[in-house]
Amino acid sequence: MKGRTAIIFYILSVYVVVQFIWWGYHLIELTNELNKESELIAKRVTMIIGEGAVFLLLLLVGIWQIRRSIRKELALSDRQKNFLLSVTHELKTPLAANKLYLQTIEKRDLNEEQRNELLAKAIEENVRLERMIDNILNASRLENNVLTPDKEEFDLEQMISGIKNRFEAVWKSSRIEVHCEKGLQITTDRFMLETIISNLVENALKYGGDKPVEIYARRENNRYVLGVKDQGKGIDKQFKADVFKKFYRIGNEETRTQKGTGLGLYIVNQLVRMLNGNIQCRDNEPMGSDFQITL
Repeated sequence: MKGRTAIIFYILSVYVVVQFIWWGYHLIELTNELNKESELIAKRVTMIIGEGAVFLLLLLVGIWQIRRSIRKELALSDRQKNFLLSVTHELKTPLAANKLYLQTIEKRDLNEEQRNELLAKAIEENVRLERMIDNILNASRLENNVLTPDKEEFDLEQMISGIKNRFEAVWKSSRIEVHCEKGLQITTDRFMLETIISNLVENALKYGGDKPVEIYARRENNRYVLGVKDQGKGIDKQFKADVFKKFYRIGNEETRTQKGTGLGLYIVNQLVRMLNGNIQCRDNEPMGSDFQITL
């Protein structure tokens, strides 16, 4: 259906432009003939041709803008399709895993260590599910302009350490490094900033392989510079602007192995803007990505 709409639009656009050119050609011919008979009529025809040329120019600009809008809508539709495929899988996986863990505990005679291990896995899956639902809800709140910053002063290093401890407990990994200035106080929305850093850390852990992930924060003049670095494959230059779009994920959803919904970086970008900051996707050295925020 989308392809048919685009084809019809292009056919109509070409037809209208060709008709205008055809009418202009005949008016020019008529003007040349009338030049010999009536100077007044020739001036009026020239005026009509001039007005028609302006109208044609405006029409071409309008067609270009409509074409641009259609392409954006088609791209968004494709991203929404990928999101539905992804979120369906993301919802079913932890639910199925938790069901299996609970059934195993119920039907088998397990010792305390085995039961605790299965319960820990179930909690881990539940946390992942909770984070995904939070991202969906946050994206909806951002779309409806429900979220507003509630500023307070707090210790940035303490907040970042809490994020590090939480992720290391869930991921059972100690590869998160923190490089933060001591006693760094900041006045901003704590929930929004924590959501921003948490989403960046989760992405870095997913795409950074088994290499260290760094969270950093420092004060530069009157600005705060903070961000998250990973040492994964990095992001090609052509995709760096797109990764902040809603539902956008690099690659094909049907063949992708990494989990996600395409909402994390969109939420990060929107929240950073609400805090009057900016975010950049930079290359990390020697490899990987560096998502740097300036507030």
